[in-house]
Amino acid sequence: MTANQNLQVIDNLYKAFSTSDMPTVLGSMDSKIEWNEAESNSLADGNPYIGPDAILEGVFARLGANHEYFALKDVETHSMSDNKVLATLRYDGKVKATGKTYNAQAAHLWTLNDEGAITAFQQYVDTKKLADSEK
Repeated sequence: MTANQNLQVIDNLYKAFSTSDMPTVLGSMDSKIEWNEAESNSLADGNPYIGPDAILEGVFARLGANHEYFALKDVETHSMSDNKVLATLRYDGKVKATGKTYNAQAAHLWTLNDEGAITAFQQYVDTKKLADSEK
């Protein structure tokens, strides 16, 4: 895959996520994708999540259950070498249990295989903002 094709895969994933099109989001992932949430993130308890089903249950379902709303804002994707894409963005959310909102800086490092399927994800985020919103 070319760098532009990799960017398109990740851009399409973010567009699908913004419309809650989970079949498209999960369909862009390799069956053995390795997904890691940032250290100290409450969702990191399942690291590494292996496969789309583990990500759906361990990350996305929990985000939905724990948030009144959760959105990705200001997403910018950046092509890198070795089939990698870096996304810089912000999380905009409101935690149901506390009623607290947050707007946290984040980065996502994506790795794709030569066929364009996502094989790895690493999240980097301001975990203090996330933790403070949960208290």
